[in-house]
Amino acid sequence: MEEGDDWIAPDKLYHILFCFFIAIIFTLLAEKTRYPFIRRRSIWVGSIISLAAGAAKEVADELGFFRSAGASTKDAVADVFGTLIAALAFSLYKSSFIRRRPDQSVQAKVLQMV
Repeated sequence: MEEGDDWIAPDKLYHILFCFFIAIIFTLLAEKTRYPFIRRRSIWVGSIISLAAGAAKEVADELGFFRSAGASTKDAVADVFGTLIAALAFSLYKSSFIRRRPDQSVQAKVLQMV
């Protein structure tokens, strides 16, 4: 498959976006569960499911379920990259809420302006 499989191609963007959104969706779902063990590890849960979905797509490519030349290492790298972006984004999002003090709430800021 490596022949004609460019690093910069729309296919790689699709892989990045697919894994990014799968990771975000399943991380958010894991955040809403009633089990604290899963909530604490929500980023891991979303990332693992996203990578599993990317790997399943590559296996399906290799088996000929989709119109492609087979599995691609570059597609797998794009899957990992999309998952890493999602994990980093969600980690930064969570850390911004952890550092926020109760006196820095939106309601307190509005009251200070009045």
